Amino acid sequence: MDLISSTFKFSNQAIGVRTNNNIMSISYLRYLRTAQDILKQIEATQTEAIAQASDICAETIAEEGLVYLFGSGHSRMAVEEMFPRYGSFPGFFPMVELAVTYHNQVVGCNGQRQALFLENISGYAEVILRNFTFGSHDCMIVFSNSGTNILPVEMAMGAKEQGLPVIGVSSIAHSRSSTSKHASGKRLFEIADLTIDNCNPPGDAVVDIPNLAYPVGPTSSIGTLSIVNAIKCRVAELLTARGKPPVVLTGSHFIGSEESAKQIERSYDDYKARVQGR
Repeated sequence: MDLISSTFKFSNQAIGVRTNNNIMSISYLRYLRTAQDILKQIEATQTEAIAQASDICAETIAEEGLVYLFGSGHSRMAVEEMFPRYGSFPGFFPMVELAVTYHNQVVGCNGQRQALFLENISGYAEVILRNFTFGSHDCMIVFSNSGTNILPVEMAMGAKEQGLPVIGVSSIAHSRSSTSKHASGKRLFEIADLTIDNCNPPGDAVVDIPNLAYPVGPTSSIGTLSIVNAIKCRVAELLTARGKPPVVLTGSHFIGSEESAKQIERSYDDYKARVQGR
């Protein structure tokens, strides 16, 4: 009862703040409103691009190809959001290079300085791509909020040289206001065959705090992960309509513990069959 009363009291306080027109003075409410605005912008402007990307991915998976996923830095979250996790399915191949994504060390061995350095070394993408054998039906999605770092730019370039359709997910506003670090001067959205804008504002920090010199509260992950799951849902719909329903990783909440364990094994076996020999 105390928790319920406390929650109700908090809700009333929030309403009171809103009624008094002081909402913009509350940092967490400003963040939540900005995040909602970004999702609304994606819905208003990016649904056609999301649909096109879903068509490409569904065609790839239906033809036993792989949708390769790459992101460095915090963009690796989008890669792992697509697969493997509950509610996802095989056909997507996560490419996660620990050297540029292993952030929890921060300093010392595997530190952030090394990761930031490697992300802008030309030729690194070529070394990564040499480890893979790409098929005629494969495609790639490259995630980069800024779209300006050398590694994701060269991953997109290298994939196109291999004949893969490339989908970029990036902040167009941030990219347009930034200079590419690649020698070509090109940014991800200028290389990809299709780009989905995550509608994140430049700088990737959206809340100004009085007396704090720098803004806080990044939103790029909110937009990008929403795009990822929108694509995932549409691809599942398209594959099912083709008579090739995906083997979805499904939790025990829906099918019970025993069947969930079996479904996880079926999904992993499906994934193994798809990547075997690559």
